[in-house]
Amino acid sequence: MDADADQLDSDPHIVVAGAGSIGCFVGGLLAAAGRNVTLLVRPRIAAEIRAHGLTLTDLDGMAVQVRADAIGLSEDPACMEEADVVLVTVKSRSTDALGREIAQYAPRHAPVVSLQNGVTNAEVLRKRLPGRDVRAGMVAFNVVPMGQGCYHRAVEGDVVVEAGPGDLAAVMQAPGLECVESRDIESVQWGKFLMNLNNALNALSGLPLQEQLKNRGWRRLMADQWAEAYSVLKACGIKPKSFTPVPVGALPLVLRLPNAIFLRLASAMLKIDPQARASMSYDLMEGRPTEIDALQGMVVRKGAEAGVPTPINAMVVDVMKTAELAEEGLPNLTPESLRAELSQNRPS
Repeated sequence: MDADADQLDSDPHIVVAGAGSIGCFVGGLLAAAGRNVTLLVRPRIAAEIRAHGLTLTDLDGMAVQVRADAIGLSEDPACMEEADVVLVTVKSRSTDALGREIAQYAPRHAPVVSLQNGVTNAEVLRKRLPGRDVRAGMVAFNVVPMGQGCYHRAVEGDVVVEAGPGDLAAVMQAPGLECVESRDIESVQWGKFLMNLNNALNALSGLPLQEQLKNRGWRRLMADQWAEAYSVLKACGIKPKSFTPVPVGALPLVLRLPNAIFLRLASAMLKIDPQARASMSYDLMEGRPTEIDALQGMVVRKGAEAGVPTPINAMVVDVMKTAELAEEGLPNLTPESLRAELSQNRPS
């Protein structure tokens, strides 16, 4: 790691690379707090922000306006040449390509922080950026794109970054945006990984998250999928952090409870905007590839390595791949139809 990497500029230039919903929300709140922020974005998002600015809201009533001239916008990765910090918010499939661009343009002293789903992105970046300060990170909330530059945080949560030189947490903290450092970021990431396994089920259901969680059939399928994935992680010696008051291994028991008991005991889990959906839902609605290979696909691969069967996760991968190829938006499946698919795929 470079000798000067432990020093951050007093007013660092933060480039949010591949800013979609999460990147625009995080970058927008940092800009609203007076940080020097540039969003590296696709042309469509750049045009939207130039026309409307950014409006950032959440389920607790926060409403922050960011004028278009108060935040940098670029479609050219060369904008990273002046970066003091690079926040990576692209989908997992684009991590390697962005790593090449960071290597080409970003100064070697600039810390690179992965704020992505999945658990391998930081390692992919490290391979492309040897000797640089590359940190894993985790965003505990989801963000819903509302159109016309409006992004809505629909679930509570903080940003967590891997501890290291300098005070990155202070740089990445702003009103409405809590950021903390962790010396056990791997456990944090695997805990979020387990939570994110519901993204695919939510997309396949076609339901808002809150409605899906109130449906016991979907919760029981979530529980079975979670238990299967947790068995794989245990076999691999991985200890995920719990993001609920319930121990990681006990969460399936809570999910399987009858509705009357679940709704009473799990009120915090249901503190979600009623219209919120998982990010994979928006991917299917807009005809984009999903991150299924980085989530359920990871469970299947690790299960094969550890000798642990993963029929539920494998079935979800297959059904999601079919939905992607169909390009017909949300398939609006039922938990019963997925269990029937599982039965058909079982060897006789």
